[in-house]
Amino acid sequence: MYEPYEVAPGPLRPPPRLVAGAIVRGMDTPEKTPGTDDAGQSTTPTGTATQDWAQASADPTYRAAVVDLLGALAYGELAAFERLAEDAKLAPSLADKAELASMASAEFHHFERLRERLARIDEDPTRAMEPFAGALDEFHRQTAPADWLEGLIKAYVGDSIASDFYREVAVRLDSDTRALVLAVLDDTGHSNFAVEKVRAAIEDDPRVGGRLALWARRLMGEALSQAQRVVAERDALSMMLVGGIADGFDLAEVGKMFSRITEGHTKRMAALGLAA
Repeated sequence: MYEPYEVAPGPLRPPPRLVAGAIVRGMDTPEKTPGTDDAGQSTTPTGTATQDWAQASADPTYRAAVVDLLGALAYGELAAFERLAEDAKLAPSLADKAELASMASAEFHHFERLRERLARIDEDPTRAMEPFAGALDEFHRQTAPADWLEGLIKAYVGDSIASDFYREVAVRLDSDTRALVLAVLDDTGHSNFAVEKVRAAIEDDPRVGGRLALWARRLMGEALSQAQRVVAERDALSMMLVGGIADGFDLAEVGKMFSRITEGHTKRMAALGLAA
C-alpha cells in the first residue's frame, strides 16, 4: 500500500507530481466570487486556455499531456460504470438499485464521449487508458466498500476529490478539451442521493457516523496516494501540472489547489453530517 498524502492543518505541501486518480463525480463547492468559477478559479482565459485544440496541440508535449489526461479520465469513467453496477447489488431496495443503475449508465455515456474524442484526435483509446488501469484498479481494490453506506460515501466523497482536481486542471486546457472535460464532470445524481441516504442512516443509528467519517478520511488519503503514483510515471502530464508547459501550475499554485480541494472535502463531509 502506498503512503497516503498527509492532509494536515495549515499550508499544504504538495507532492512533486500528482493527478486525480479516483473516479469523477458530483461535488459541493465554495461560494462563487465575481470572475471565478465554482472552484474559485479565475474565469478569464490566459495562455493555452485561449487557444483551441488545433492551436494548442501543435506543442507535442501539451498534446501528450492531454492524451494522458483524457486516458485517465476515460478509464475512470469506465471503472465508475463497473463499480456502480457492482454496488447496486448492495442496495437495500429495488428503487435504490434502479437509481445506481441509472448513474452507472450515465458514467458509461461519459466514457463513450471520451473514447470518441481520443479516436477523433487520432489516438488509440485503449492505449491512452492502459497506463492508468493498474493504479485505478488498485485504488478500487484497496477501497472496496463493505456495505451499502460505504459505497455511497465512496461515490460521493472519494469520487468528488478527483472531480475537484479535474476542474482545477480544466482552466488550463485548450477550449475544446476544457469543454469536454467539464461536460463529463456533470453530476450523475450522486450528490443529493448520497446525502439523503447517509444522513437518514445516521439519524436512525448515530453510531454509524464515526465509522463513515473514518472511511471518508481513508478514501481521501488513498485517492491522493494513487494520484501521486500515476503521474510519477507520466512526464508530460506532470510537467503540465507543476510547470514546464506554457502557463502550467507552479508549486505555489499546486499548494493553493490542494487547499481548495481540501476545503471542498470538508464541505462535503459537513453535508453528510460527518466530521472531516
